[in-house]
Amino acid sequence: MAVSKRNQNKRSNILVITEALLIAYMGYISHFILTQVGLSASVSVEKLIINVGMLTVSILLCSLSVGLYEAKLRETFRGIIRRIFVSVGLSYFLVEVLTRALFNELVMDSYFLPASVCLIIITLVVFRYFTNRLGLLGLGKVRILVIGAGERASIIEKRMRRDVDRIGFELVGFVPIPGDNRENGIRKEKIIHLMVDGNFQKFISDNDIEEIVIACDQRRGTLPVEALFECRLRGIEVTELLDFMERETGQIVVNLMYPSWVIYSNGFQSQNYLRDALDYTFNCVLALIIFLLVWPIMLFTAFIIYCDDGRRTGVSVFYKQERVGLNGKLFKIIKFRSMKPDAEKNGAKWASKNDDRVTRIGHIMRKYRIDELPQLLNVFKGEMAFIGPRPERPQFVEQLVREVPYYNQRHNVKPGLAGWAQLNYPYGASVEDSMEKLKFDLYYVKHQSLLLDILILIRTVEVVLFGKGR
Repeated sequence: MAVSKRNQNKRSNILVITEALLIAYMGYISHFILTQVGLSASVSVEKLIINVGMLTVSILLCSLSVGLYEAKLRETFRGIIRRIFVSVGLSYFLVEVLTRALFNELVMDSYFLPASVCLIIITLVVFRYFTNRLGLLGLGKVRILVIGAGERASIIEKRMRRDVDRIGFELVGFVPIPGDNRENGIRKEKIIHLMVDGNFQKFISDNDIEEIVIACDQRRGTLPVEALFECRLRGIEVTELLDFMERETGQIVVNLMYPSWVIYSNGFQSQNYLRDALDYTFNCVLALIIFLLVWPIMLFTAFIIYCDDGRRTGVSVFYKQERVGLNGKLFKIIKFRSMKPDAEKNGAKWASKNDDRVTRIGHIMRKYRIDELPQLLNVFKGEMAFIGPRPERPQFVEQLVREVPYYNQRHNVKPGLAGWAQLNYPYGASVEDSMEKLKFDLYYVKHQSLLLDILILIRTVEVVLFGKGR
């Protein structure tokens, strides 16, 4: 454990030094750019060094105070961004007050601090993204031991097989305990046969375990409560399997959920009242901006659909269909028609990736999401948002509510043009696919925030531009 502590301190020191150099360099670059564009006058080297030094030290101290240099920081990337904003914003205030109140002769041009702060925030966010995402400096990568080797534990083996799925952690092994369903359990991962007694603490210490994941099939009478309690007192994280999967995969494992987990979780209702209050305004403004950019594409698409088969069949270029919206309320979704007029002559069917009901022009529209553009009208009407679970048809919802647990919870938010599930899972063509998509939809409902919305929008733009439509 002492070796692990030294390694953690070494990584933290490297992180502090690297970020100090980045902050100082961005301060210098800001002044250089401002002087080149004529917004600031040149100052002496000594004055610039002192200002950059004060800003660097202040940001490092504030970052330290908000826990950005903790060796065992287990925070989502959005949480890290929030901490960066807080530390840099507080530093801006401190440096501004300090220089103007005590060292007025050191005050730089009024553009220097705002420009420096903006560049520093962008630089630190990008740097932290790559250090955490790629496991650089060993940051965000912890050694994990899983208690359980049965059916519940096997979900880690099934869902996180690739190295890219385990960037954030190093899996030491699985410890089987009585009550595990070994027949449907771990197959290829390392099994550690360990008695959960005094030797358990020694194993944890000798192997530098930093987090224990509880994934046993039976808990009553089998869970080593005293050993886990001792581990928790020693500062080792103890995490439930559902929380671990939610954190590492961006989805909620619906088929493993149980009532007590839901009760003690954050629930599936937004607690961000400011975001909820501004939701309609934000979506309308964004819809208006998008419409002003894409109306020529919409006009051209309508003309092409009419020429393709609309003129011959007399069917509208638009397609209206009843969908289930917020709190189960029904509304009519509006899309460009991408299927043949008789597509549902035999009743409602699931959409599939290579659906033979899709027209020639429809394949192109679906690939680049052009058929979704008329839904801007649904956004203006307040029936949809830009980001949210895709709205489903009432006929399918009725079936899915009966067969998929917690399915109705996805209706706690407005349906959206783009969603977390659409980025992570292809077309849903069955109840099983709907179950998989629901795992991502519930993750969005539970974690909805402006930062997550922005992330989804950015990735959706990538999907549209490169034709990766799902």
